[in-house]
Amino acid sequence: MEFTEEIYDYIESRISAEPVALHRLDRLSHLRMVHGRMCSGHWQGRLLKMLTEMIAPRRVLELGTFTGYATLCIAEGLQPDASIDTIEIFDENEDFLTDVFSRFDGGEKVNLIIGDALDVMPRLSTGAYGLIFIDADKRLYPQYLAEAKRLLEPGGYILADNTLWDGHVVDDTRRDPQTMGVKRFNDLVAADPELESVIIPLRDGLTLIRLRK
Repeated sequence: MEFTEEIYDYIESRISAEPVALHRLDRLSHLRMVHGRMCSGHWQGRLLKMLTEMIAPRRVLELGTFTGYATLCIAEGLQPDASIDTIEIFDENEDFLTDVFSRFDGGEKVNLIIGDALDVMPRLSTGAYGLIFIDADKRLYPQYLAEAKRLLEPGGYILADNTLWDGHVVDDTRRDPQTMGVKRFNDLVAADPELESVIIPLRDGLTLIRLRK
């Protein structure tokens, strides 16, 4: 089926409404950031919130905060006593994100960590997280996967964004580091007997992965 503008409008009008505050943050993301389209947006945001409610993790880890849109959608779905740690590599975004989380509902559940995820993750406790959302440097997705498995509690979940990478994963002529990182990640997930997974063809591809008990 071809996703026409009419289909997009139909979906937009028949899924749960985007909270007004998040709609404003989405607009701000596009106005302030060069790559504003990296913001998760309405459709994916509602899915992240719903999946978080279904999984009901006590702690969530996010790799790649960007403007905090996905962070707040996940926080929206958390139980009252749950929390999310989010790692952002660009320290110039710290003031912006601190302000966002201080003003938005659910922001009190967010612990912002400024640093490189591969430096931070080894210092975190084994089995500490029920859900890990990977949306950072695509070149490093295979390394994130190895660390994420250690950090997950048995039966925990990984959500990985951009796993179709604009369709480049099926283009054998694409040899850039980002494409190769995503393809390697997808291959590792598919071949790992400890994992079960499904790729959801939403936006740029969202993979839901479960660590078997």
